[in-house]
Amino acid sequence: MSRVLIVATSRKTRGGITAVIKAHETGEQWKKYHCHWVQTHRDGPAWRKLLYFTTGLIDFLVRIPFYDIVHIHTADYGTEKRKCIFARLTKFFGKKLIVHLHSSNPEFSIGGKYRDLYDYSFTHADKVILLSKTWREEALKAFNIPAERMEVLYNPCPTVTPSVIDEREQYILFAGTLIHRKGYDDLIKAFAKIAYRYPTWRLKLAGNGEIDKGKRLAKEYGIESQVDFLGWINDEVKDAVFRKASMYCLPSYSEGFPMGALDAWAYHLPIITTPVGGIPDVGIDGENMLLFTAGDINQLSMKIEQLIGNSNLYAKLVAASNDFAQNKFNVNKITQSLSDIYCSIM
Repeated sequence: MSRVLIVATSRKTRGGITAVIKAHETGEQWKKYHCHWVQTHRDGPAWRKLLYFTTGLIDFLVRIPFYDIVHIHTADYGTEKRKCIFARLTKFFGKKLIVHLHSSNPEFSIGGKYRDLYDYSFTHADKVILLSKTWREEALKAFNIPAERMEVLYNPCPTVTPSVIDEREQYILFAGTLIHRKGYDDLIKAFAKIAYRYPTWRLKLAGNGEIDKGKRLAKEYGIESQVDFLGWINDEVKDAVFRKASMYCLPSYSEGFPMGALDAWAYHLPIITTPVGGIPDVGIDGENMLLFTAGDINQLSMKIEQLIGNSNLYAKLVAASNDFAQNKFNVNKITQSLSDIYCSIM
């Protein structure tokens, strides 16, 4: 049976790639293909990053003679500077190469300053995995690669015990890094437009980043008493926050496929988001989610109020989230598709 090396960031790193690979670990393909996770990066000081890269490179070089496929997870900015080294080594050793892109915006990856590095990895890969049909089209435009070498593989929903309606409290949840690209500031402004009509409702923002800036913005708009900044959350705290939320909102300007939406679907939360990244592949406004144009604060506030005040719509979107979690984004279905990809290139 073929063996697969998974090259990616550390399992201790915060972020979507780590969450995706941990989900992949639960699939049958992980044992079937004797997968081993080579950890090449961890957040923190420069010495720690260098240490992880060096030990990851040694781990890779020791193991690659005994493996058949290298599955590289890459993302934005300077990530490809590291990952292209592993791609070149993979081809040097004559092994099969899979490149799996987790980018939030083409400008930060395949269309940015490191385009030549992505070009090498993509054009030498036996398979390129993209997070959505939209991203597949972007890659086909950027590089001279046969379409049949491009595969769309969605990120999976995590496996959780879904919450029940009676557990939910009156708050809107945002989870992600607090930066403008994620739209957290737009959410504060939109909530401020209607908060006075719903004094028992709150906005909870989970994530690191511009927390102090967010607090100043909430105070400026007079809603600081209805906004909570939770910081980075995980494990039991994350479970409790998602379980008790009434809705999830991600007003993002760009995404790959947002892990926050997948988390929300796992807990059967109705979501309000923007048609970016992989969302247009599945999103139908008013049918399985509420969609609005990124940056349109008035439209966002209307969507929030619509969901608060319409119980039939709320129930409809809860059912749609449940369907996403159980079917299209079910982890067993996703990992089976990944197993099929491994099989196809051997």
